[in-house]
Amino acid sequence: MPAAQSAEPPAEDLPEDLTRLAALHGVATSYRPSPDRTVPASATAVTLALAALGVDASSPGAVRAALAARESELRARLLPPTVVRWDGGATPAALSALPAGTRLRVDTEQGERHDGAGRLPHGVHRLTATAPDGRTADAHLIVAPARLPTPAVRSHGLLVQLYSLLSRRSWGMGDLGDLGELAAWAGRSLGAGFVQVNPLHAAVPGAPTDPSPYRPSSRRFPDPVHLRIEDVPEFAYVTDHERARTLRERAGRLREGVLDKGALIDRDAVWELKRDALELLHEVPLGPGRRAAYCDYLAEQGTALEDHATWCALAEVHGSDWHRWPEGLRDPRSADTDRARRELMDRVDFHSRLTWLADTQLTAAQRTAREAGMPVGIVHDLAVGVHPRGADSWAQREYFAAGMSVGAPPDAFNSRGQDWGLPPWRPDRLADRGYAPFRALLRGLFRYAGALRVDHVMGLFRLWWVPEGHPPTEGTYVHYDAEAMLAVLVLEAGRAGGVVIGEDLGTVEPGVREALRERGVLGTSVLWFERDWTGDGRPLPPERWRADCLATATTHDLPSTAARLTGEHVELRDRLGLLTRPLEEERAEAAADTAEWLDVLARLGLLHGTGGDTGTPAEEAGIQAVHRFLLRTPARMVGIWLPDAVGDRRPQNLPGTWDQYPNWRLPVADAEGRPVTLEELAASPRLHALIDVVREGDGDRES
Repeated sequence: MPAAQSAEPPAEDLPEDLTRLAALHGVATSYRPSPDRTVPASATAVTLALAALGVDASSPGAVRAALAARESELRARLLPPTVVRWDGGATPAALSALPAGTRLRVDTEQGERHDGAGRLPHGVHRLTATAPDGRTADAHLIVAPARLPTPAVRSHGLLVQLYSLLSRRSWGMGDLGDLGELAAWAGRSLGAGFVQVNPLHAAVPGAPTDPSPYRPSSRRFPDPVHLRIEDVPEFAYVTDHERARTLRERAGRLREGVLDKGALIDRDAVWELKRDALELLHEVPLGPGRRAAYCDYLAEQGTALEDHATWCALAEVHGSDWHRWPEGLRDPRSADTDRARRELMDRVDFHSRLTWLADTQLTAAQRTAREAGMPVGIVHDLAVGVHPRGADSWAQREYFAAGMSVGAPPDAFNSRGQDWGLPPWRPDRLADRGYAPFRALLRGLFRYAGALRVDHVMGLFRLWWVPEGHPPTEGTYVHYDAEAMLAVLVLEAGRAGGVVIGEDLGTVEPGVREALRERGVLGTSVLWFERDWTGDGRPLPPERWRADCLATATTHDLPSTAARLTGEHVELRDRLGLLTRPLEEERAEAAADTAEWLDVLARLGLLHGTGGDTGTPAEEAGIQAVHRFLLRTPARMVGIWLPDAVGDRRPQNLPGTWDQYPNWRLPVADAEGRPVTLEELAASPRLHALIDVVREGDGDRES
């Protein structure tokens, strides 16, 4: 019996009124972990999810009252809060359902007025409907391209966690200067079409900082810890030369500790050092041109940036958990917050300027990538949510579901489910505002992204809400308006000329991948998971892979390819006490899985170059063969995990661990665990041998 079955909650029949009320608010009362099983949600989970949406379902009487109110509201309303119109698509159902004779007026975001909702420019417009009986209604009208363009040519690129990529110029962790160097080299020397990095969102400050880039303080603004200090123009005009020299000496010690002495990447130490340097730079007046550019950025970002910088300034005084601030400061719109903002104006300006500096270096990295010949450039990563104590959850508190956390239900791999500690967006509030927060988030990221990887892209459709104080098994799915979320994504990506890659690994609701593909959103395919799951379960032949995807051998959450080929990933989990079965069983299963793939590679003639006159080690030849296989698929993008190129054995993140393993703190290393600098990567014979394999495979396919 699969592990997930033992964790099913006892079946309970929810009252009919509660079931109907939940459905009207997008709250699921059951879910299907597999086609042949349905697991009911508990009444507690459903009731608490409704409460987080502002619906009282605490008693049978409250349920009846809420149901009557909701049904009455829906009967009376002419339009939903947001309507989607796709180019060339059918008339939206909401418009078709309007009474005959209803007049429509559209005020576009470009400032034009149209009678009727016929051909309209792309954008989010204001729609007004006037029924024959005099009733009127306003709605947001999203007009989006039917789909994103398919990438014109297949490209290969590098995947790397930026902090792990140190050069001999880094200050203890990889930075945006390193990213620019990597992009320029990879584009010009390796023929790479893109470089994909981890989320570079702003982190929650304070020591120790949560090292995970997937639990940021803000997804709207970048983290200044990634700045290359010497690339800030004001650095050249620092007058305190002794202080600047001391800072660079400290930076050298941090860098040498990681590269030469086996130290872990210490983000907190790096930030402390860079903050001191940025304080010094803040004393240097901006020149007239720089000042004008900074003022333009402030005007473009408006209240959102002011809120973010205010939160950073307040966190310096009151700590990084805004729930523990004085009550008057917990509301970003309160008189107390306004007064504190004025009192801390210099610190607000400091944090605003750091955000601007990070934005300019990110923009420069993308420009460098495109100038190096990359058709895509930098692929940025959008985390699925934000930290519950961070800047976004404070500044946008009305959009987040209080008392809820995003996670995953129990499945065959994790019988206890998962709680990621991220507050979910409220779908009703998003719809009421025409998805303005989501639009602004995407627009900000596409300022400097050639493509966007959307982590857990299934979250555009539904998210597993876990009530605070309850285990993940006591959660339930809450649905979002996937059409509206997709329309916003396609609209903003289309405006920026960007590519979108959805991380759709794991259990995916039926129809999700099809809906994404229809709109030109690429998926993610990882070799070891690509099997014929509806047939014999064997490895999927390359010609049967989907074309609309980024194909890779591994990810930051999975074993490196070298570790998988050698079985070292099982040994690591055993040393950390993470195995749920006897070691020999785990070893045997992992070895059988790897052997099955190696047999496929051998039968296709891809596993060659071992021993003999080439002297290529079997493990290195296996990595090359895996990438030859990826190049045999029709995938539009093929990604090379950069640590794989030098034989790194260690995962960057080992799910299920916290302090047992140095997640998010390891530099890229070779097969012996010795850190490899960016300069050494550029000269690595092993890396160039793998790239030759990839470029040869690209040439074979294109010919």
